[in-house]
Amino acid sequence: MAEAKDKKWYVVRAVSGQENKVKDYIEKEIEYLGLQDAIDQVLVPTEKVIQIRNGKKVNKERVYFPGYVMIQANIAGEIPHIIKGINGVIGFLGETKGGDPVPLRKSEVNRMLGKVDELSVKTDNVAIPFTIGETIKVIDGPFNGFNGTVEKINEEKRKLEVMVKIFGRKTPLELSYMQVEKV
Repeated sequence: MAEAKDKKWYVVRAVSGQENKVKDYIEKEIEYLGLQDAIDQVLVPTEKVIQIRNGKKVNKERVYFPGYVMIQANIAGEIPHIIKGINGVIGFLGETKGGDPVPLRKSEVNRMLGKVDELSVKTDNVAIPFTIGETIKVIDGPFNGFNGTVEKINEEKRKLEVMVKIFGRKTPLELSYMQVEKV
């Protein structure tokens, strides 16, 4: 059987929004037909995004290339037909009518896989968006709507100590980066 190094990366076009479903379908079909030797991995490049829902931070994964699923495989014989027959698959990217799917160039693969690695790391080292003395507005929590001044920045905890005027008195609050915005 072909070694992993012989396997090339291809891009399968999928119905947008169903990339993970298509990935599961491909993996189940491969297993069912016993073709694990021909296909190494099926990948849906995603990025982590942080959203605020009801005042809570929610980590979501967003598909980085909507409508595309990457597949590392030895595409020969029946495999292209099997994959194209899978629910939600539109076809291969770059294929000519009746021709074989075109593999990605090494540079494209490295760029895409590099992007995936880069995105998984990216969320941890976000630059500090605030400076001491800066005026901010509280957008979440009991002091929503109040303005304050940044007194201290705690990088590790991603928190700010903010002086807020409440009933004419300055009061220190500890708030996370996600609870405030620049004015």
